[in-house]
Amino acid sequence: MARTADPQRRTELLDQIVDYLAHHGLSALSMRPLAEHLGKSTRVLTHHFADKEELLSAAMERLDERHRAWLRSLPGWTGSDSVGTIVRRTWDWQLQEENLPIARLIHEIEGLAAGGRLAGHVPRLLAHRSAFVSELLRERGVPEAEALTISTLTNSAYTGLQIDYLTTGDRDRAEAALDRLCALVDAWVDAWVDARVDARAAAGSTREDS
Repeated sequence: MARTADPQRRTELLDQIVDYLAHHGLSALSMRPLAEHLGKSTRVLTHHFADKEELLSAAMERLDERHRAWLRSLPGWTGSDSVGTIVRRTWDWQLQEENLPIARLIHEIEGLAAGGRLAGHVPRLLAHRSAFVSELLRERGVPEAEALTISTLTNSAYTGLQIDYLTTGDRDRAEAALDRLCALVDAWVDAWVDARVDARAAAGSTREDS
C-alpha cells in the first residue's frame, strides 16, 4: 500500500497525470516516462500510488470529477435551457481545440473498457454518465425511469457521432445528425411535460365535478 499522502498534493499530481494522458494516451503508459515528463522520481509516484493500476484508477476518477465540473459550469446547465441546447453546447465545447485532447482520452478509455483492457474496472466516467445526464431530464419533468432510458440513448448516440466526426473529419454530416438528436430529445421532454400538464388539468376537472 502507498503511504498516506497529502490530499491536495495528490490532487495536483493527478491533474498533471490527466493532462499527460490527454496528450500521450493511456494504453502505453509506463511509470518511468511519466515520472520523467512530470520532473519527478518514480518514488514520488509510488508514494501516492501503490502501482500503475492504482494510478490509472485514480487518474480516471479525477478525470471524471473534472469533466463533471466542466459540464456543470456550462451556461444553462442549471437554468431553463432545453436539454437539446445543452447537448449541442457540450459538443461545441468538447470540440474546441484546447479541449480535444480530453475528448480523445475519454474515447480511448471507452475503447479500452469495451475491449476488457481495464482490468475489469469500469471507470465511473462511463458507468455513471447516463445517471448524470438523466438529472437534467428529471429536473425538466421526465420520470426517473424514462429519464434514464432517454439519457442512455442520448449518451450512446452522442458518443457515436463524436467518434464518427473524429474518425472521418466529416463535421457537417455528424452535426446534422446531432441536431436531429437534440430535436428528438427536446420533443421527448416536451411530450412528458405536456402529459403532466394534461394529467393535472384532468385531475382538477375531476375534483370540480365531484
